[in-house]
Amino acid sequence: MTETPTGARTRLPIRPRAARFFVMLAVFICAACGLVYELALVAIGSYLLGDTITQASVVLSVMVFAMGVGSLLSKRFQHRPALSFAVIEGLLSLIGGLSVLLLYAAFAWFSAYQPALVVLSFIIGMLIGMEIPLLMTLIQRIRKQEASQAVADLFAADYVGGLIGGLAFPFLLLPVLGLPKGALAVGLLNAVVGVAVVLWLFRDDLSRRAYAGLGAGLSVIVAALGLAYLYADQFEIDARQAMYRDPIVHAERSEYQEVVLTRSVDGKDVRLFLNGSLQFSTLDEYRYHESLIHPVMDGPRENVLVLGGGDGLAVREILEYDDVESVTVVDLDPAVVELAVNEPVIRDLNENALEDPRVEVVNTDAFQWLREEAGQFDAVVADLPDGEDVGTSKLYTVEFYSLVRERMAEDGRLVVQAGSPYFAPEAYWSVGHSLEDAEFASVPYNVDVPTFGNWGFYLASAQGEPELDVPEDAPALEFLDEELLDAAQVFPRDRSEEEEAAEASTMMHPRIIGYHQGAWRGY
Repeated sequence: MTETPTGARTRLPIRPRAARFFVMLAVFICAACGLVYELALVAIGSYLLGDTITQASVVLSVMVFAMGVGSLLSKRFQHRPALSFAVIEGLLSLIGGLSVLLLYAAFAWFSAYQPALVVLSFIIGMLIGMEIPLLMTLIQRIRKQEASQAVADLFAADYVGGLIGGLAFPFLLLPVLGLPKGALAVGLLNAVVGVAVVLWLFRDDLSRRAYAGLGAGLSVIVAALGLAYLYADQFEIDARQAMYRDPIVHAERSEYQEVVLTRSVDGKDVRLFLNGSLQFSTLDEYRYHESLIHPVMDGPRENVLVLGGGDGLAVREILEYDDVESVTVVDLDPAVVELAVNEPVIRDLNENALEDPRVEVVNTDAFQWLREEAGQFDAVVADLPDGEDVGTSKLYTVEFYSLVRERMAEDGRLVVQAGSPYFAPEAYWSVGHSLEDAEFASVPYNVDVPTFGNWGFYLASAQGEPELDVPEDAPALEFLDEELLDAAQVFPRDRSEEEEAAEASTMMHPRIIGYHQGAWRGY
């Protein structure tokens, strides 16, 4: 029996040293679980919105603030620390374990993702903040010691647990269980450890009613999380389908993004989405790809480099020219390439372009590949996702275009898909300024792609402003011709004025992220 600081006494089922070890083990495990909840909230935001910096900033700032609130609130529960700690761990495991599914539901069905994220971050942070003060009291009930020593021991276990949780999340939970099931599994562990240690070690501090209530509560939490785990896959399928107009025919979460393919009921419209963003529709993809590829092919084109374009549709247009000797495709995600090669609808659409012997596919980061590659290319196609977050913004910087220029032949040409000059004008014109700072001369042009809206490109050269033309030996095209290209160089006054306000984007100042964040509002 050991005496508490207030004079009360706690009867332990095991020796104080062993009891203290198990409490510290609980601290370690609960800390790991808490960090996993935090990382899961950031990850689901990056999956659904693709904006890692904003999501991480919201989650971290709200949770840290809420932890401070929780620490203050814990004062009200110090008179019954064992019961309070068990209840807090039960609530934390239930809310944290279900957090990913709750946010997915808020995004898919209620369009209330950001409010839900803030509320969940605050509740989880507040509960985490209440843990350490209550554990401090429990530790002192096992063996009284100097407060500074007890705090040092608790924080050591807490921080080491955070390390393990932080490493387990990307290297174990996500690859093995996925995001929803990973959070649920951690919630189950959190509930069992957090409540069981109180039911075992501090049962003499609990009334019979409290003991029975905690046991029943633990059973309910384990049952709820277990059922959610069993139905998580079906829930994810239903929630994902709610976000798309047409039936989903293929869906997977690759190492880098969520890949979804939909097909309309009549089979005429097949669409590819990456992290919820439309990549193409079979109804009008030819408008985009003809506009992207054929102007850059009006010049040297023996060796062509495609950055992005893992769906093979840009390569299809390139291979229409018989004098093309090699095409190198650098696309980050092998899942997209595998889909383009193996999915019959896309394979037929790209005319099996990626299997052509002239084509080499490299699955790696385009920026890093350019730094390491020593080859020279006559034509370069930058068919990359919009620079809306940290991962993609670097692909629209002065530094990136400088690397591209180093890999181009002396008379080589570059084409860049640059987003919408109507919906995101500052982001579009920023690309032009970045090309200029990288010592390119460029010609901006824009076309209408109904499923995208108004869409813009840049044709660039390091040897002076290039001519925007369709090659004389171009194949029969459905959309593009000389007259259209002439008209494509005209921009409406209410969008061209944004050119002066936009600035070049760099690695240290990725302005294009901010430009995209302010775009598409009201549409």
